Amino acid sequence: MSQLSVIDPRAKIGKDVTIGAFTTIEGDVEIGDGTWIGPNVTIMDGARIGRNCRIFPGAVISAIPQDLKFDGEITTTEIGDNTTIRECCTLNRGTKDRMKTKVGSNCLLMAYVHVAHDAFIGDNCIIANSANIAGHVDIEDWVVVEGVVAIQQFIRIGQHSFIAGGSLVRKSVPPFVKAAREPLSFAGVNTIGLRRRGFSNEAVAAIEDVYRTIYVHNSNMSRALHAAEMELPQTQEKQYILDFIRAADKGIIRGPQGL
Repeated sequence: MSQLSVIDPRAKIGKDVTIGAFTTIEGDVEIGDGTWIGPNVTIMDGARIGRNCRIFPGAVISAIPQDLKFDGEITTTEIGDNTTIRECCTLNRGTKDRMKTKVGSNCLLMAYVHVAHDAFIGDNCIIANSANIAGHVDIEDWVVVEGVVAIQQFIRIGQHSFIAGGSLVRKSVPPFVKAAREPLSFAGVNTIGLRRRGFSNEAVAAIEDVYRTIYVHNSNMSRALHAAEMELPQTQEKQYILDFIRAADKGIIRGPQGL
């Protein structure tokens, strides 16, 4: 630990933690073993940081929410193991809605990413430079968000999905898909990502059949969901897709022809 850092003695810091110069760590903070914290990092009350993380210069972890409803409640920002937070990221702690903001394990948040209060990011996610994630957003496991993406509050991003750079995300993005264009639309199944993660060709083809039924063969979502339920073979992925869409009270992204 650098003698030029300011560390509250109440902070719980694990073994083999490196802390760079001019870093500030407040008292209600927990940092796991083997984590590296660079210079000029600010870690504020409520931070719960896992093992073997890397936090780069300029990051601010667990500042109070940018929410006028916040009333000083004791909340947290939780970061899982083996996650990298690059330069100048800002992760705000939760409010009384969820009481925490959460980033999972094995994630990469590139420079200038903002994660607002009560947002939940799953495991193995990549959030590229200058993405902005509003409050109460849910990003599930294995999601890739490219740079300069803005995600509106209360949106859900399904697992294994991919969002193209510069997108404005105003509707939920179902699992296993690529989303692009303006307004944000279905741009196909994320076949490359799925195969990289061990999905079989048969599983990928079955997912493509579900989305073909939903976005191409039907112009009415209720009819499309019924057709997929009744006409396609039952798989775990199909049921997850259908359940996700039915639970999306703000709606999902449009189809390739604007459906």
